[in-house]
Amino acid sequence: QVQLVESGGGLVQAGGSLRLSCAASGSIFVINAMGWYRQTPGQQRELVATITNGLSAHYADSVTGRFTISRDNAKNTVYLQMNSLKLEDTAVYYCNADLRTRKYESNVYRYWGQGTQVTVSS
Repeated sequence: QVQLVESGGGLVQAGGSLRLSCAASGSIFVINAMGWYRQTPGQQRELVATITNGLSAHYADSVTGRFTISRDNAKNTVYLQMNSLKLEDTAVYYCNADLRTRKYESNVYRYWGQGTQVTVSS
């Protein structure tokens, strides 16, 4: 079993900052990419940022220059530093991890966290 636990969401005023964390635990051999997605009611879940285990990052255009994704491979943890938050950043944020659970098994599985609410107020 693998669990991803997010933390750090909350209420913040526009222009403020928040830092999300997501720790993976359980039966993990190696984690490939980790990422953050977000979802608002009635909308599809959308990519925010991803990062490989080589620390190569990719961002959605809407957050480029404001958000920074990072990870600590030793702790199986991914972070999302969110600065200059806007009203439209309000959403439930989900982390995910693409990982292998066994050394001699090449299958890669995607796991999701339970989500953490980020609300930006005016």
